[in-house]
Amino acid sequence: MYPNLLAKRAALTPNRVGLRFSGEDWTFDQMYQEATLFAQKLSSKGIQPGMRIAILASSNQELMFALHGCMQLGCELVMLNERLTEEELSYQLADSQADYLLVDSHEKRNLASANIISFKDVYAAIPTQLEIEKEWPRQRTITIMYTSGTTGRAKGVRQSLENHVMSATGSALNIGVQPNDCWLCNMPLFHISGFSILMRSVLYGMTVSLHSKFDAEKAVEEILTGTVTRMSIVAVSLERMITILEKKNLLFPNTFQSMIVGGGPVPLNYLERAIERNIPVLQSYGMTETSSQTTTLAAEDAIRKLGSAGKPLFFADVKIDGEEKIGEICIKGPHVTTGYVGNASSINPQVNGWLHTGDIGYLDEEGYLFVLDRRSDMIISGGENIYPAEIEQVLTKHSAVKEAGVTGRSDDTWGKVPVAFVVLKKDASIEELKEFVKDKLASYKQPVDYYIVEQLPRSASNKLLRRELLNTIKKSPNVD
Repeated sequence: MYPNLLAKRAALTPNRVGLRFSGEDWTFDQMYQEATLFAQKLSSKGIQPGMRIAILASSNQELMFALHGCMQLGCELVMLNERLTEEELSYQLADSQADYLLVDSHEKRNLASANIISFKDVYAAIPTQLEIEKEWPRQRTITIMYTSGTTGRAKGVRQSLENHVMSATGSALNIGVQPNDCWLCNMPLFHISGFSILMRSVLYGMTVSLHSKFDAEKAVEEILTGTVTRMSIVAVSLERMITILEKKNLLFPNTFQSMIVGGGPVPLNYLERAIERNIPVLQSYGMTETSSQTTTLAAEDAIRKLGSAGKPLFFADVKIDGEEKIGEICIKGPHVTTGYVGNASSINPQVNGWLHTGDIGYLDEEGYLFVLDRRSDMIISGGENIYPAEIEQVLTKHSAVKEAGVTGRSDDTWGKVPVAFVVLKKDASIEELKEFVKDKLASYKQPVDYYIVEQLPRSASNKLLRRELLNTIKKSPNVD
């Protein structure tokens, strides 16, 4: 058993600021009171401990209190991505078998769910007496987050209390914890990158400065005040912040301790410029199945081990599966999920205790991990993970499409963007294909360019070679 995290934190440091949003502060005691009241009102609406509650809302103080409130009531949280289409959200709601959908506004979406409750509905309810548990089972499911698999369909990943606690503990042992720590969180709370900051906050007694979305100017401005000590980000966003500092000829203050960067290696140019601006960059590698980080590269090793994701955190182990030096990355540790929900519930994520990630990489002679291919073909666009197979499945549903291949192309703004290559069996225009996927995929997953080709590159075993797709543009005169 673990203690009720927020209740324990409120008892230990009741007057310490736990949340800062839009110029207003809440202490941990105030957060606990808000969360308890929200739980009591949820109970009066018929929501009971153990129920599965899907949440669709923007990141703000209301969402923070709602998440903690659901946890106080003992509910499982299904974290829904606001950027998904109605079709994608409907699938996840059905697959997770959520008992209720909690939204910040009824006007936001038109989802066919019988049990929709808004924050406003909850606030209007009369609270009921509720006994708040002082201890939580370690294997209790806290969150369910959907991550696309290489086969295309999103899988609901269970993240237990132990997964979250051990992930946060491993990170703390790596970066250290100070009483004045403040983590600037502009990652959405429905992502593991954002939710993990919420969990670290109650375990460390750390302030979260919550932003609804990433704004490079605002982030830089706040860090320059000296109040923020840490931040999580992706490489593309880091570069935007560096550019602002360069234009103003400013440095980050020494109060800023670490910039944790995920979503792929940080280019040498970014690292060199970050050093000049006094930004300690810690590159990391993790995934939804590992409740955030598994490895982290120390700032002092950033140049020496360029391209590395660092060494495993204290409770994590990493090995390479295969006879060669390069192979599939496998992860073991108490932060690794024990299973999925819905259609993927029969899949065991661990083989003899090891999570086989599908990512390809190697460990050097000093034990540093190098990730060569993110889940083979995954596209990381502005910090979002995009799987080509999911887009290909949608495209091949079009009556004119015989085959489809999708890959990522470098982009100055987003890092990479998806590009589609299509073999037709009857005439169809590119505009028609664009319109076909418009309502079936989130905007960031939609291909920015389409190429009509005679054939797709394949291996001797007829496997699609996505890495060769871009070469098709150069080699074939028949590419549109």
